[in-house]
Amino acid sequence: MANRMASLVGRSHNMLRAGLLGMRWQSTVQSAEFDIPEFKLHKLDSGPSTTTNITRDEMLKLFREMTIIREMENEARKMYLNKVIRGFCHLYIGQEACAVGMESVLTKDDPVITAYRAHGWTYTRGVPVKEILAELTGKSTGCAKGKGGSMHMYAPNFFGGNGIVGAQVPVGAGIALALKYNGKNDNVCVAAYGDGAANQGQLFEAFNMAALWKLPVIFLCENNRYGMGTGVHRASASTAYYTRGDYIPGLYVNGMDVLAVREATKWAKQFIVSGNGPLLMELDTYRYYGHSMSDPGKSYRTNEEVQLFRKEHDPIKTSKDYALKGNLATEEELKAITSEVKTEVAKDIEFSISGSVLPLEELYTDVHCNTPSHLIRGCDPFTWGHSVLQSN
Repeated sequence: MANRMASLVGRSHNMLRAGLLGMRWQSTVQSAEFDIPEFKLHKLDSGPSTTTNITRDEMLKLFREMTIIREMENEARKMYLNKVIRGFCHLYIGQEACAVGMESVLTKDDPVITAYRAHGWTYTRGVPVKEILAELTGKSTGCAKGKGGSMHMYAPNFFGGNGIVGAQVPVGAGIALALKYNGKNDNVCVAAYGDGAANQGQLFEAFNMAALWKLPVIFLCENNRYGMGTGVHRASASTAYYTRGDYIPGLYVNGMDVLAVREATKWAKQFIVSGNGPLLMELDTYRYYGHSMSDPGKSYRTNEEVQLFRKEHDPIKTSKDYALKGNLATEEELKAITSEVKTEVAKDIEFSISGSVLPLEELYTDVHCNTPSHLIRGCDPFTWGHSVLQSN
């Protein structure tokens, strides 16, 4: 009898312990409302709300997506330092809230085109981490078969990854024109560029055409405060980039706050599909590392400045604070997500380095689209290759 009682007590103790552990992994609410940073408006009578409601699942997804990009980019940095990745490599660390916050509102039918800091956007557009890392290592299993590298990644309705400063913006206006021409009235194009491209003449030509034709486009300035090694105040007479469209309405957003980015994108998309034409959105953000992996990022800014942003404005930390403050998640859940992400990315690294490089014959493929097989000239008059691989 005593043994039976001891057994029952033990079972009860274990059930109670399991129940308590389970409760630690339960949030107390399924949704919460938050105050978010205020927006600045240009040629707008009203803007996005400064309060937002979000569900537990939505909040956890935002946290997870940003954590994935951060871990992917941290590992890419290590791979570059170990010479597994070579060539250009522009990291998105610190700017995760921009792509993740916008993508939480956009649909896959909303086209996106961006500059060469494209890894984060490539992931949110639907390309798996393993294919992004494989592209960086130049393997045939990469999302562009190893031909594009850091700056030229693509996916359905994602037009890159573009290496020429500012050149993607008029292309984005063209994509928006295609949306309008084909009657896709519920969609918008996002044409992203950095503060370093904001003084390019071609941007203002694109702004002009977009305003004339009321094109459905968000001209998105991801202002990370430095164009290569030049601070914005040394490069631009006006650093209020959201006003630089002049006759185009503008919106300033705290780009380090994923909920602010999300709310702004909701409002911006509705504004545009209602027939108001283009909008210029500035996301005030920050990159933690240099312009690219070849830039230490220390000669033009202080370590104290970088650490200030890491400590007080980090987008992942901010999203974590939202989740905990709103009882949408527990500390243990967020730690578990981070741990899971690290494990997943470690597997993706193995995939990225295990693939093979393309044969030299592939240099001549993918140059043209949907054309009959033809010969393409190489670097000299005596070298030619087939545009379509020839079977033996």
